[in-house]
Amino acid sequence: MCDNRMDMTDIYLKRIRKIIPEAARYEQLAEECTELAQACLKKARKLRDENYTPKNMDEIDKNLEEEFSDVTLSAYACGLVVNWKTYFEKAERWVNRNENRG
Repeated sequence: MCDNRMDMTDIYLKRIRKIIPEAARYEQLAEECTELAQACLKKARKLRDENYTPKNMDEIDKNLEEEFSDVTLSAYACGLVVNWKTYFEKAERWVNRNENRG
């Protein structure tokens, strides 16, 4: 048994890639992205309090965390990784757009 979480992650990803065909992994990623989008919409509803939802904020946040973890795992299973150069370029653009708006 490995002590390091990253070692375990690599072991699981290798097993997932071995038993689940690539197309099916991309379908899983798309499904998980959709579920994350729904969780984000639920959070926005709760934050605005304009359209009642019986879920409390703790339940919503827990679901968001779970769905984000599902998306991350599915992305890694597809072989996707963060391009940090692009990440920081996009972060800079996002900040600039919002700091410089009318």
